[in-house]
Amino acid sequence: MAFALQPYTHPDFSSDALKNAPDALILPAPKDGVAPENFHALSIFPEYFRVDGKWMLAEESRMDCVPVVAGGKVNVVEFRNLKQGDRVICGRTEDGSEGIYVHTNGFSEETQAKETFAFRQGHSRESAFSRDYDELYELLRYERDHGNVVWVVGPAFTFDHDARSAFSRVIAGGYVHALLAGNALATHDLEGAYLGTALGQDIYTGVSRPNGHYNHLDTINRARLHGSIAAFLANEKLDNGIIYNCEKHGVPYVLAGSIRDDGPLPPVFGDVYRAQDEMRRYVRQATTVICMATTLHSIAVGNMTPSFRVLPDGTVRRVYFYCVDISEFTVNKLADRGSLTSRGIVTNAQDFIVNIAKGLGV
Repeated sequence: MAFALQPYTHPDFSSDALKNAPDALILPAPKDGVAPENFHALSIFPEYFRVDGKWMLAEESRMDCVPVVAGGKVNVVEFRNLKQGDRVICGRTEDGSEGIYVHTNGFSEETQAKETFAFRQGHSRESAFSRDYDELYELLRYERDHGNVVWVVGPAFTFDHDARSAFSRVIAGGYVHALLAGNALATHDLEGAYLGTALGQDIYTGVSRPNGHYNHLDTINRARLHGSIAAFLANEKLDNGIIYNCEKHGVPYVLAGSIRDDGPLPPVFGDVYRAQDEMRRYVRQATTVICMATTLHSIAVGNMTPSFRVLPDGTVRRVYFYCVDISEFTVNKLADRGSLTSRGIVTNAQDFIVNIAKGLGV
């Protein structure tokens, strides 16, 4: 069965409650980086604001940011980016009574009768994920040609030869439009290409090499000598791996720095807010997000990903969000963000990405 997007149902603005709603209260930001009292904080859902008698959708929504009216539209602004005098929408109700309407049921969901008492209603390590995989294969095939898939990944699966190779093939197959990660993912992947190890262990056998604990540092140092990852790959004649395939196929990647980083590699963003801005640049284009084996990056991206995307033709479509981790805590943490679209798969990253590659036929 071919994949089909869930249709979006717009709010009924002809209803008495919304037709007769007042304009939203707009107050100026008192100083840079500060919102006025009683500011409205956005959610992951589509939110509409009545301005000058007209309901307007905040198209680039992000949770825990504020709506700012400018240029005939409602912009979504982080607190740190507010400027004194910005026209901030204020109000804490969400039913239209203050000119603010949060539309939580815009995407139709399949409903089925549920028993009052039933086992395994959530996703855990005991869940069966066969249907999830099948749905994900179809979604990715659709998104390759019609959407934008952002992967958020930790370093765990780079330690395994088959998993690293599988994700490389997924990239080469066109199923990755942007990659968000940290210094460790790129370092261990490049170490695999350069020295055949990850943290000094052979990526196929897992056997530690003599003095292998130097290998990731030697890799970083060599990349810094060449001045860029692209130059490092070219000058050292490296031809495999995740980062290699991103470079080869023009897939952008953002490496967000951490206080524990070694080196780091040349393109790593040491300024956390600049890293956040770069990550959000690609999240704003995403129609599917897949987070894999990284708690902190998954939560960070989850917080900046809305449940919808407005396409260039004005169509409102759903954003699909998957969290894959061997830890139930991480999966549940993302589900707890209240997203309509957050789907959890509890498994190790190596098995997951190998299954994805096989299911996609790459």
